[in-house]
Amino acid sequence: MSDALHQDAVRTLQDWKTADPGQDQLRLDYLDHLAGHSDGLMRACLPAHITASAVVVDPAAGRVLLTLHPKVGRWLQMGGHCEPGDDTLAAAALREATEESGIAGLSLLTGVDGLPVPVKLDRHQVRCAGKDRPENTHLDVQYVAVAPPGAQELISEESLDLRWFGFDELPELSDDSVRTLVGIARALV
Repeated sequence: MSDALHQDAVRTLQDWKTADPGQDQLRLDYLDHLAGHSDGLMRACLPAHITASAVVVDPAAGRVLLTLHPKVGRWLQMGGHCEPGDDTLAAAALREATEESGIAGLSLLTGVDGLPVPVKLDRHQVRCAGKDRPENTHLDVQYVAVAPPGAQELISEESLDLRWFGFDELPELSDDSVRTLVGIARALV
């Protein structure tokens, strides 16, 4: 993993501001993780590692694209592990969203400085690979990706299903974290 990605993750989390005390504590926890782990963005870093995700929205149609995750069995936003070619957390989130949605031309919401900005943090337990691997913690940095008008999704092998849902019609098999993320996205777009 590149030093540039690690530096970007630290800068992104240092610069990200939130009025939510729980989210701010997560931000500080993520920064502590990065300070203690030079490999803190790599899948191999246990017991936790930083991941990046993006919820894909079509504001004109009032809808969100979710993937039915094969390991979790729930409808989630697009996202996953950072890879060696990712120079920024935003680039990792955009790559994952593009790969998993099949939609070219996605754009991440930006802040006043014109740079992509996270909208939420989420810490959750997962088993990244194989039954022989221990459960670990994903420290997910979440963005909003806006789909171009008329975007057509294309399911990837990483998903059991891929489907658009109205902002007010999220599926039963989505958790509170996804519902909160979609609510934030809706308010921002």
